[in-house]
Amino acid sequence: MADFDRRRRVRNICILAHVDHGKTTLADHLISSCGSEVHPKQAGKVRYMDFLAEEQRRAITMKSSSISLRYRDHFINLIDSPGHMDFCSEVSTAARLSDGALVLVDAVEGVHIQTHAVLRQAWIEKLTPCLVLNKIDRLITELGLSELEAYNRLLRIVHEVNLIVSAYKSQKYLSDVDSLLSSAGGGSGDHEEPVEDDEEDTFQPQKGNVAFVCALDGWGFRIGQFAEFWASRIPRLSRDALVRGLWGPRYYNPETKLIVNKRGIEGLNKPPPPMFVQFVLEPLWKAMKSKGSKIESIIKAFNLSVPARDLQNKDPKVVLHAVMARWLPLYDAVLSMVVDCMPDPVSAQAFRIARLLPNREDASNGDEAIKEIKRKHLQEAELQSIYLMMGPKLKPVTSAEAGNIVAIRGLGQHILKSATLSSTKSCPPFSSMAFQVAPTLRVAIEPSDPADMGALMKGLRLLNRADPFVEVTVSSRGEHVLAAAGEVHLERCVKDLKDRFAKVSLEVSPPLVSYKETVEGDDLDPLENMKVLSSNAVSDCIEKVTPNGRCVVRVRVMKLPDSLAKVLDESGELLGEIVEAKSGKRIRGVEGDDLVSVLKKRVMDAVESEIERSSKDIADKDKLEKYRSLWLRFLGRIWALGPGQVGPNVLLKPVISGGGGGGDVGVLVRGSSHVSEQLGFLDVTETDAPPVNREAESLVSGIVSGFQLATAAGPLCDEPMWGLGFCVEAYITQSDALSDQIDQYGQVMMAVKEACRAAVLQRKPQLVEAMYYCELSAPVEELGSMFSVLSRRRAQVLKDEMQEGSALFSVQAYVPVSESFGFVDELRASTSGAASALLVLSHWETLPQTEEEMEEFGDGSSVPPNMARRLIDTVRRRKGLPVEEKVVQHATKQRTRARKV
Repeated sequence: MADFDRRRRVRNICILAHVDHGKTTLADHLISSCGSEVHPKQAGKVRYMDFLAEEQRRAITMKSSSISLRYRDHFINLIDSPGHMDFCSEVSTAARLSDGALVLVDAVEGVHIQTHAVLRQAWIEKLTPCLVLNKIDRLITELGLSELEAYNRLLRIVHEVNLIVSAYKSQKYLSDVDSLLSSAGGGSGDHEEPVEDDEEDTFQPQKGNVAFVCALDGWGFRIGQFAEFWASRIPRLSRDALVRGLWGPRYYNPETKLIVNKRGIEGLNKPPPPMFVQFVLEPLWKAMKSKGSKIESIIKAFNLSVPARDLQNKDPKVVLHAVMARWLPLYDAVLSMVVDCMPDPVSAQAFRIARLLPNREDASNGDEAIKEIKRKHLQEAELQSIYLMMGPKLKPVTSAEAGNIVAIRGLGQHILKSATLSSTKSCPPFSSMAFQVAPTLRVAIEPSDPADMGALMKGLRLLNRADPFVEVTVSSRGEHVLAAAGEVHLERCVKDLKDRFAKVSLEVSPPLVSYKETVEGDDLDPLENMKVLSSNAVSDCIEKVTPNGRCVVRVRVMKLPDSLAKVLDESGELLGEIVEAKSGKRIRGVEGDDLVSVLKKRVMDAVESEIERSSKDIADKDKLEKYRSLWLRFLGRIWALGPGQVGPNVLLKPVISGGGGGGDVGVLVRGSSHVSEQLGFLDVTETDAPPVNREAESLVSGIVSGFQLATAAGPLCDEPMWGLGFCVEAYITQSDALSDQIDQYGQVMMAVKEACRAAVLQRKPQLVEAMYYCELSAPVEELGSMFSVLSRRRAQVLKDEMQEGSALFSVQAYVPVSESFGFVDELRASTSGAASALLVLSHWETLPQTEEEMEEFGDGSSVPPNMARRLIDTVRRRKGLPVEEKVVQHATKQRTRARKV
């Protein structure tokens, strides 16, 4: 019972926020108040949790770090996480280990893109969040806002954060309702969770889960502290009544001495401001502007004990900070909120278990797939030591109770990225962690001295084990490729390789940018575009014949709608669960076990959006219904997806007409719609017919393999294809000769590959590049320099507006990934460090058509080189593919005789 009580007094929390919103500064003050590691005078300056040299040099957090604190009779395990998007894997790790999250928002800058990301991470991991509005002092000192203006700004920020969380709740509510409706006919399970319909805002100051702080100066408060103070001064109002009235449209009527709404103050000669302004911000504003004798009156009014040395300081700011820290101590406001509003480990796992162990029922029932995973991946390990993490230090302990966060020695050789540690073999593994982005920046690495290749490979293995987000692969050319989230993450990985893991000199290639290939199709008639894959006309296809002449391959291709291609591309993990029948993993953002219905809904929504978009071009209702029926037939003919069985390209089985043969050509390889069947799109009236020819059916896997090879390497520069639909018709003739049957599989595979690539070339191929969503902020006087940098980087400006109540200008733009390298450094250099930018991977976008540019600008002799051609040639040179280029563009005639003077 004593152990149970101790676990109830434990809190595991993490600090999440946008970059430079004050996470590490807040952690410094909490550490200085609850331990001896940081002196109070150095809090906010020493950056105790940023103990790596690179973190101190760059003044940003790169790695999550944990420390154990003691507050009153509670034990708090605090994790400080990075705010930079490049280190989002550290945020995912911190969120997985925690039960609650302190979400910081800058009161001046407001909600930024990373704020959305960390709120989503907290929602996915089922953390209990509390909101901390930081840098309240800047509203007075920098912006010079009045009390009412500051209140409206804080009100808007809280409302905006609540809207973000409400959007996640609405998504879950709608998905829960859909799953219940879909299972209404088939009965309900025993383990269904109730559908939540909670309209109450998540963050409410009157609930105590919102704190207003100035982390740099070490003071902060919750409205409960002011409610207690004013309850002792106003006899007719209780603390609970004041807590309910100190936020929102509540007013104190001085005549009736009651808390009323806006109607209750109508008719007053001088209507009072909202109670938060009158009873919280006005005293705070007076204190912040106080000097000399006014400071002494505050000390007497609140009975504060301020050291005489602080009061005698000649700097009035130091005196004010000392008084504010004694009056409204930061640690007390934040840690009391953690104790009051966040759950202990025992209570938290009651609602987090569905996220951590989604397949626990299958494991308990002895599911064969789970048993197979255990047999392959289960390892026994002996723990050597247990440590309590204290920021940069480790404190050895002999034992640790359940519910605490500890470091364990002795598992390095058994764990690659993550693992589940259990005392029993029957425990199912925890679900995989959800990351905000994927590693997109790739470079090739090799040692400066070839003799150090062994040390490099060992260092790469250690780096791959140490960083949960980095990816280390070997390319088809034998290069060691390192994939990171961004430039800052890549620089840290390379530095760790040189200094910690490999300890050798390295050569790093320029960034390897990923592209995709597609065909022109946006300007075509939607109905005619769909008929391409249903036509039997020989003129509409590309035809290839195998070397032995026995198999004729005909291929047709069309461009899929961008909405459908995006769904297939982003649902790769979900498709892998269904098509490849993987198990033991948890899909991000998917609640429940009916993965098929979730994916089917996403695909149908994408198709319906395409039909709705095409309704503008198809005025006739009959043609629109025909277009819809063609799409339904399309979804029932899916033979395979590619590349890698789960990509954004579709292989359709051929349309069978007549008896199913090819006449004089040969017997048609019918194919199968098993992917449509797995995804729930196969119409029962369109069941696959029994095989006509055994040899023809034996070539099915050869056709699929050829399709996978073609979509993995397109004809432009061997980059994967994106958003294409292929219909492959393979006709085989009868032959009794043994020599004609040898290597028939390989010949068909290569014929299908070449036919698919030729079909793409026939339909005017285009290059598709990845785009970053960029959020920038800069003062007005530096806008010209900022826009000059954006134009040089081929950026598309979406929106530019002045930040309300600030001297900064906010700009949103799309920047190509290929142009993003060195973008932040160039931006800072051009604006003298006044501008800042944050890049997040957004979408894929087609480059302008090459032929159109050549028609407009000519042959390229008098204008800059064509952008698409330049990017294609760059990739082809890197891959060792032939490049068509002029060796000499400008030359003068050679003189063969000496000039006579």
